[in-house]
Amino acid sequence: MPSRSELANAIRALSMDAVQKAKSGHPGAPMGMADIAQVLWADYLQHNPANPKWFNRDRFVLSNGHGSMLHYSLLHLSGYDLTIDDLKNFRQLHSRTPGHPEYGYTPGVETTTGPLGQGIANAVGMAMAEKVLAAQFNRPGHEVVDHNTYVFLGDGCMMEGVSHEVSSLAGTLGLGKLIAFYDDNGISIDGEVEGWFTDDTVKRFEAYGWQVIPRVNGHDAEEIHQAIATAKANSDQPTLICCKTIIGFGSPNKEGKEDCHGAPLGDDEIALTRARLGWTAAPFEIPTPIKSAWDATAPGAQREAAWDERFEAYRAAFPELADEFARRMQGQLPASFGSDSAAFIAAVNTKGETIASRKASQNSIEALAPHLPELFGGSADLAASNLTLWSGAQGISSADPSGNYCYYGVREFGMSAIMNGISVHGGLKPYGATFFIFMEYARNAIRMAAIMKQPVIHVYTHDSIGLGEDGPTHQPVEQLAAMRATPNLHTWRPADAVESAVAWVAAIESTETPTALVFSRQNLAHSVRTAEQLSNIRKGAYVLRAPQAPADLVLISTGSEVTLALEAAEVLSAQGKNVQVVSMPCTTVFDAQDSAYQESVLPTGVKRFAIEAATKDFWYKYVGLEGGIIGMSSFGESAPAGELFKHFGISSAALVALVEAKL
Repeated sequence: MPSRSELANAIRALSMDAVQKAKSGHPGAPMGMADIAQVLWADYLQHNPANPKWFNRDRFVLSNGHGSMLHYSLLHLSGYDLTIDDLKNFRQLHSRTPGHPEYGYTPGVETTTGPLGQGIANAVGMAMAEKVLAAQFNRPGHEVVDHNTYVFLGDGCMMEGVSHEVSSLAGTLGLGKLIAFYDDNGISIDGEVEGWFTDDTVKRFEAYGWQVIPRVNGHDAEEIHQAIATAKANSDQPTLICCKTIIGFGSPNKEGKEDCHGAPLGDDEIALTRARLGWTAAPFEIPTPIKSAWDATAPGAQREAAWDERFEAYRAAFPELADEFARRMQGQLPASFGSDSAAFIAAVNTKGETIASRKASQNSIEALAPHLPELFGGSADLAASNLTLWSGAQGISSADPSGNYCYYGVREFGMSAIMNGISVHGGLKPYGATFFIFMEYARNAIRMAAIMKQPVIHVYTHDSIGLGEDGPTHQPVEQLAAMRATPNLHTWRPADAVESAVAWVAAIESTETPTALVFSRQNLAHSVRTAEQLSNIRKGAYVLRAPQAPADLVLISTGSEVTLALEAAEVLSAQGKNVQVVSMPCTTVFDAQDSAYQESVLPTGVKRFAIEAATKDFWYKYVGLEGGIIGMSSFGESAPAGELFKHFGISSAALVALVEAKL
């Protein structure tokens, strides 16, 4: 039987070989963390390589994702569908082993990591989902939700602000099945971190409410094994295991130095490292005894089979709960959701309220959430302003995690990254809210959701200069353009309560696209619609006001400014012009429609004009240089909303004047 060090050296050999072949990468972290990984994966990790999506598996997250060859080596050695050829193709185009772990590319990779701190944040979301689902579904003697979340993180993750946000919340919520390993090697790209990172990490995490196991020798298997046992024994607190390691362990000339952090070791140094480790196998070759000792397929299949038996006993005892569990794990909406949501939209259209779209959003949640027990909400300390609470909302706590709402506190970035973790875990559909301007704090997490194609729902209120007196620091101007430019993200800015309801349903029904719902503080007037117009809202843009004859010009708008476009159309029509008004609540959805529909909304050869209380430049995409745009070219000011719209010339009169000048 190979020794633990020989098993760990297999990780080191594969990592340095793959990085060398790619001529780029990060060998230092995999070589330094190999011993920790060997103990965790051999002694504790509950998984099935033949079925990476088995629900009750433990989740493993490599937050310091630059060390991706550690993860790929573990997956290959354990028996996942990841071949030696895949490892040889490390960091190459369309490879299953990209430079950083990417969700959907590699079997066994639970989430996309790379931007430091995102992994620990996602892991908190996974642990939160496990705790909530366990409280919702488990019954005495029937624990069908029972798994741990393990996360590796380094000095860089510890320095990133998002790690502070999420670790603080994890302690407050008592996420006892979250176990983090801090790779304390004292090295980052610039060298020894003591020049810029001298935090007392132990005290910091103890202050968060974590159990901290300090001074673990990250190259001593018995110390690591005992630390994990201690962590698993504490179900009331998340645990941080502080492992002192040597980056690039085994490299005679580069271990413990920044040289091995982000560059290949070089052929000569690899040869010296092989000799020092006693590794005689050729590059990318794993001796049969070592590969056999690593293989986790048989025990993995046994673990899943045992869980299947437990679940069948659960089904026999609680058939309705079991059916609901299966539905949610498969990501299916309730069978009646389509008819329920259609009836709600029709009722909103009939009612015709003039209300703020943030209030319309709350009404949508109130109507739809009772049909969606998987809907899991939250707000970054702005529930009363974002209007994300509904009559059935129940906040989760350490003592009672059975609810459907999280009070995230002032942690916009943390909230958004946690939602990504909840989403990839499965079983819950998260939405979280803040003011639209504060999406800037969370930008990277929004981008990660889009990259991973996770259908999380971002609720943003106070969408423009219309929020008024709080001034330019709180008035989003350029944010809509940035969101609309993000691939695989649908950003909706509804014009009234009807469009708000449609946007919410679209967000809930999305399976591979995150959604940003952008709502107003101020009241928005209701627009009367035909059945065809009501249906066409889902296409992202539609003709809200059609002329009697072929259009001479098209006015395009979103949100609160749709009313201004309609007012301008009345004035221009009185002048004898044939004016078509287009409401475009979601530009990316419209862009995905067929050319015939796009032509019906924005006919070729007809001058187009846009009005929106946001940066002008985005709209050139639709109006061209020959059209015209009313919008913002500066930041806002502090004043009542009405005065601001007048001051910045965002009015129906200004739009009419622009059209007259251009025509």
